[in-house]
Amino acid sequence: MNEGRWILYGANGYTGELCAQEAKRRGMKPILAGRREEAVRPVAERLGFEARIFPLDSPGQVANELEGVQAILLCAGPFSATSGPVLEACLKSRTSYLDITGEIAVLEACHGRGAEARERGIVVIPGVGFDVVPSDCLALSLKEALPGANRLELAFAARGRFSPGTAKTMVEGLPRGGAIREAGRIRRVPLGWRTKEIPFPEARLLAVTIPWGDVSTAYYSTGIPNIRVYAAVSPNAVRKLRRFRLLAPFFGLGPIQRFLKKRAERAARVPTEEERRTRRVQLWGRVESEAGRSVEGFLETPEGYRLTAEASVECVRRILQGGIEPGAKTPAMAFGAKFITGFAGCTMRIEGEPSAIGGP
Repeated sequence: MNEGRWILYGANGYTGELCAQEAKRRGMKPILAGRREEAVRPVAERLGFEARIFPLDSPGQVANELEGVQAILLCAGPFSATSGPVLEACLKSRTSYLDITGEIAVLEACHGRGAEARERGIVVIPGVGFDVVPSDCLALSLKEALPGANRLELAFAARGRFSPGTAKTMVEGLPRGGAIREAGRIRRVPLGWRTKEIPFPEARLLAVTIPWGDVSTAYYSTGIPNIRVYAAVSPNAVRKLRRFRLLAPFFGLGPIQRFLKKRAERAARVPTEEERRTRRVQLWGRVESEAGRSVEGFLETPEGYRLTAEASVECVRRILQGGIEPGAKTPAMAFGAKFITGFAGCTMRIEGEPSAIGGP
């Protein structure tokens, strides 16, 4: 195997191209790949990278493309369709797998194949973007501060726009509603299930439960069996989510899904370069033990798409360096709870009762 050889699949998408640009900035040389030559090759030529064109229909064919490749970073969604064949191919070809998904079912499927990954000697790390690197590190930091914690709440406040790929993934998730983890199991709940006022550093904001990736991954990182994740929203947004509950079953119908995805793709407005450079995201987290002790944490990061590019490429770099034990991992499990603080503009603060820090 050629040392340091890796593929970035989906390089022609908004986020994929940002990741390719970040790799270029770092002096890395990924192979840019995707389904459509007319979309992928211009990006590769502009950045001076090799291009490779192949579909993801057959795991066997993908495995052939991965021969001699140490890792693949999957940036092409929806990951409900793309992750399965790529992960299967990685297991066949002994290629480490990373992706930028936030889809709970995909995250669960990846972690469900951890034993196979260990046997094949590869590392499998889904969710190496904004979802879930910062919140995963915050969750593990809180758990380390209060080892006896059995409840975890996370929340984030972000202003910004969505790429077409993100918008389509959100549409795909509408029929499934929300999700929490309760007594170690993921439980589906209605859209807009619970609201909470979150004490973010800059202001207290209304937030609503959402099916964020940490409902899956924070359980593996921390072992905490009860997890809820919130996003700051307006009261009007909460009312809209709750109105959608009655329509949720219809959102799963094929024709309606196709219509909504096309509409979402047309309406999507990606963040500008200025927005990626200047906007910030605030995260909050809280753990609580059975005895009632609690610890809070606060994290501030750059804009989400910018952080996704930086974090995912750094994860690839560390995998290429070696030294990570094989198996399925979350970012914080692989690189530590303080991994996020190594990125410019990321600051984390953990607060709590003095008797609780490090206590039961």
